Amino acid sequence: MSESISENIRIQLSDAQTIMDLSQLIQKYDAEIFLKKNVHGSMREANLKSILGLINLQLSGDDQVTIICEGPEAKDALEAIKDFLK
Repeated sequence: MSESISENIRIQLSDAQTIMDLSQLIQKYDAEIFLKKNVHGSMREANLKSILGLINLQLSGDDQVTIICEGPEAKDALEAIKDFLK
């Protein structure tokens, strides 16, 4: 059975962190991983395994986002993403 888990967090990115680093981090997890964010008044959702999706979200420090993970390694993927984004 596939697990689904989500959590709202506030991003605290450093200048040294890049979306490429995040993309490489999550590729190893057997999970579908999505991020939801309000961008200029509309909710956007992107697959975090897609570089283009990450770029379109325009992530920056102090953003409020929802992380959604589905699959056998959903819990591990969520923890890794939270550690990276905080």
